[in-house]
Formats: sequence, C-alpha cells, structure tokens
Amino acid sequence: MTASTGNMELDRPIKTMEDFAEFVGLSRPTVSKYFNDPKSVRGKTRDLIEVAIKQSGFRPNIFAVNLNRRRSNILGVIIPNSTDPFYMALTRRIELIANQAGFLAFVLSSDGKPEMEDRAIETFKSLNVAGAIIAPLGVDSHHETLAALGESIPLVYVDSPLDATSSFVGTDNQQSFQLIVDYLSRSGEQPCYFAMPSVNNNAMTRERAYSESMTHLKLDPIIVKLDTQRTWDFERFGYEQTQRILRSGGFPTRTVLCANDRVAFGVISAAYQAGLRVGHAPGCDLRVAGHDDHPLSRYACPPITTVAQNYNDIGRLAIELLLHKLGEDEGRRVDFPPDGRIVLTADLQLRESA
Repeated sequence: MTASTGNMELDRPIKTMEDFAEFVGLSRPTVSKYFNDPKSVRGKTRDLIEVAIKQSGFRPNIFAVNLNRRRSNILGVIIPNSTDPFYMALTRRIELIANQAGFLAFVLSSDGKPEMEDRAIETFKSLNVAGAIIAPLGVDSHHETLAALGESIPLVYVDSPLDATSSFVGTDNQQSFQLIVDYLSRSGEQPCYFAMPSVNNNAMTRERAYSESMTHLKLDPIIVKLDTQRTWDFERFGYEQTQRILRSGGFPTRTVLCANDRVAFGVISAAYQAGLRVGHAPGCDLRVAGHDDHPLSRYACPPITTVAQNYNDIGRLAIELLLHKLGEDEGRRVDFPPDGRIVLTADLQLRESA
C-alpha cells in the first residue's frame, strides 16, 4: 500500500502504534511524531493519518505516549479529599484551563494519609508528568519526598503552603481573619476561637491570625480548649468537641469563630441537638461563624456567616502559574511575583448564623 492510494483495509485489529504505522503505510517515528504534535508533520501526511484514524478507530495509549516524550502533556494534581466540594470546584477549574492549553490534568486524592500522598507522587513519576499542583497534607506530608519531586518538575501548592518558600496560591489568612474578627466583635459578643485539627499550615496560621486580629482590637484572644487530634474529618471533630464543651458548661463566649466552615458544620449540628438556637436574631443562644465559604455553607441551617476564598481564582491562578513555569503561557498576560507566591484577599459573607 502506498501513501497516495487511501485504500486502507483492516485485516486485523489495530492495538499498538506499530500496528497503526503498518496500516497507514508510514514509519512508526512519523506516526509517533503526529500523535505528539499533529502540526509537526507535513499536511499530506497529516491528512493521511487522520483518514486512517477514522477508518481504524485507533487511539494511542496516552500514558504510553507520554512515557516516550521528553516532557509529557500530563499535569498531576493531588488533593486531600476528592469528595470535598471545595476541592471538586478547585480541580474543575484546573482541568478546564489545562485542557484548553493542551494538557491533561490527572487528579489523585491522598485521602488525608501521607502514604497515599507518597503513592500519588510515585504514580506521577511513572507517568512522566510535566508538573504538578498539590494541596499538601502539610504536617503529615513527607517533606523530603515532595522536595525531591520539586527538584525534577515544577510544583505549585494550593490551599496551604508546604513551607515559607514554595510556590503557592491561596488566601491571605491575616486579611480574612481581620475582616471577620472585626465584624463579629463590633456586632455582638467578642468571638472565641474554635481551631481546626493541626493537619496543615492553615491550622497554625489561622489561629495566629485570629489572635493578632483580637490584639489589634485591644481584646484578649480566647482560644477554646480542644482535644488534640490529627484528622481530616473536620465535621466530626467540630461535632464531638462541641458536645464535650456543652456538657462541661458551654463556650467561653456566645460567639464562636471556627477555623473553617467544615468545623462550623459540626458545631452547629451539635448545638442544634443540644437545643440551642444558632443565629444573630433576638432569642438566639449562640453565634457561629466560619472561614472559606465552603460551597455548602450557604445551605447550612442556619446559613453560615464566613469569609469567602475564591476557589475559582485559586484554581485559575495555580494552573496559569504552573503553565508559566513550564513556558506554556504564550499569549497569557499575567505578571507573576518572582517568588511564585500569590495570596488573595477574602470577602465577608454575612448570613444568618452570626
């Protein structure tokens, strides 16, 4: 068969690149070159290959193709919880922009476990990913494993930075806590602080931001005493700790500021079961506020007063920063800071809970 006849006939299943090259009548390197970049082959050759693809239905194994590339078109994404709507919204944005840039975003969950985070990293190495976006476990992460990955490919961290120097896109906790502490202090009884489990850097920076915001208002910080736990089940943590607190006499003030909305879900649920009315209306027993503007926070009962992280912008800027590091941001007019650290301001969301 010659390339000019166009009379290609299937006499056996086409399973490999070699089978397809024989079917189309071209060399395997030429066919591989097309699948790596269709524009890299001559127009007539490209047309011939595309006719053969339609006739045969052949599609190469994208992972096998990428293994043979100097740099693949796969980007890795690791998140702590694939069922959390916050991370779902974040990865949806990343996947969309990656696809528009010609990359495939491969998302894995660490499920809150360092060994699963390590396994995800090993998977990315085996797939020859070009770069990765990681929402790290933080305290429990194996920093040396992540550091080794960062030496081989560009990395961008989201939600919580791994350390003080890593490229990062997330929320300015100092600004966001100043915003909500100021509102809560001026609109009612001063807030006590209900921390999140110490699983990542957010746990430390948010507690510090609360204390500094209270001090700025010349108020004494009030940190609720909680059991020490390392768990990503924030709702259960908030629920069980609140049950214990209410059995022991209640919160030190009637305004509770939670480290995040997921903790606030648990606090509100436990308060409801104890017969307490949560809200800022007359007759309410407790005000509860959160942080993040979790996608479900507006549908809680009552809807949660919080400060909004813009997860669409976090996802967009994370993938655009990664593409910039890969030199794939041609036509994108974005000026990134030299240190690769982008912190976004948050907006106050006033709802019925506080």
